[in-house]
Amino acid sequence: MASVETSPNRPYQLVIFGASGFTGQFVVEEVARTASEGPNGSLKWAVAGRSRQKLEKILEQAAGALSKPELRTEVDIIVADVGEPDSLAAMCKQAVIVLNCVGPYRFYGEPVVKASVENGAHHIDLCGEPQFLEGMQLNYDSSAADNNVYIIGSCGFDSIPADMGVLFTKDQFKGTLTSVESFLTVNTGPDGGCIHDGTWQSAVYGFADGPKLLSLRRKFNHKPIPVVGSKLKRRGSLFYSNEIQQYTVPFMGSDPSVVKRTQRYLVEQQEATQVQYGAYAGVGGVGNVIKLMFVGIMFWLLVKFSFGRNLLIKYPEIFSGGVFSKAGPTRKQMEGSAFKMAFYGQGYTEGQDHHGKPNGKIRTVVQGPEAGYVATPIVMVQAALTMLNESSALPKKGGVYTPGAAFAKTTLINRLNKHGVQFSVL
Repeated sequence: MASVETSPNRPYQLVIFGASGFTGQFVVEEVARTASEGPNGSLKWAVAGRSRQKLEKILEQAAGALSKPELRTEVDIIVADVGEPDSLAAMCKQAVIVLNCVGPYRFYGEPVVKASVENGAHHIDLCGEPQFLEGMQLNYDSSAADNNVYIIGSCGFDSIPADMGVLFTKDQFKGTLTSVESFLTVNTGPDGGCIHDGTWQSAVYGFADGPKLLSLRRKFNHKPIPVVGSKLKRRGSLFYSNEIQQYTVPFMGSDPSVVKRTQRYLVEQQEATQVQYGAYAGVGGVGNVIKLMFVGIMFWLLVKFSFGRNLLIKYPEIFSGGVFSKAGPTRKQMEGSAFKMAFYGQGYTEGQDHHGKPNGKIRTVVQGPEAGYVATPIVMVQAALTMLNESSALPKKGGVYTPGAAFAKTTLINRLNKHGVQFSVL
């Protein structure tokens, strides 16, 4: 079993790498807020990044926001840079778990994973980029297992609500769940909302590299996962959803990739039955559809060429219709926003023969505060605290895992329920 204990040479239970970044600053505040939930009621943690001055500023900001002046002096600072492997190694040698907040991960993620594996630190990230996540599994699963290190990707809004939501729905269904479709809706308050352009950059480069992802997947030589019941049909690229009463598109994030990897793990390692999965997101009424189509056409035309990608990256607000911005949302915008992910499942009830059309249905929901910078820090930090407090419930050996594979036997869902990310049956 992998160790989650500190030692004189590894003094920090958590090190937040990229703590001065846009998302990292909110992870810092969430760790400070929940430090009493660490083993034995405390947590020894540090912040890390390229600039000591910026890290000092972030701790000052957190101290003021949370009325915790002790953060200015009690939280240590580690200077580390993805371009300097020795600095990453020194950071990882001091950490039980590295919370990696530095993206886009396709550019900056692998050196941190490599340093974590080689220096015995577990690694949690917020990545929503399937190519990076699956690439890390291909390249580091074996060495992570040899070193008894857990590398757990997509531990933010991408993709803990979806991955754990499917497992929750399966646990609540009385019988054999065969398929689930999720429908995401996001509500903003009177001040509106937006997403920081780091996510936009990941999307731009992710779509541009689509063919490379298909090539990467072929290298796994995976056998098809057995399907129980009827095959789940994909819906159209734009349709009106009766489930959420609005126009809907396929969800373009990492959720489908992550959930499928979890299901493969559970089928192959625990002889479970696969739950097929489809992910969708509501876009609203006709006006929003027209706006989306215009943005989508511009995106597809530009993303294919380097000069087009440069334009997309330089002017995110223009080309995303105001959804993404370089400044990111204000705290007031975050306070007024919330997400809801509704899961519609079907399967065979207890005692029912697994042939023909499934005869049972279930509806569950995962809902919480603003997805990107309120819910994401909550789920990332709770994932880390779950590792520290429940190491015996994690997989028996190290490796590269999805959240569902890593946390299926833990109380992560209960922890999230207590922190405002609610899982419930409707």
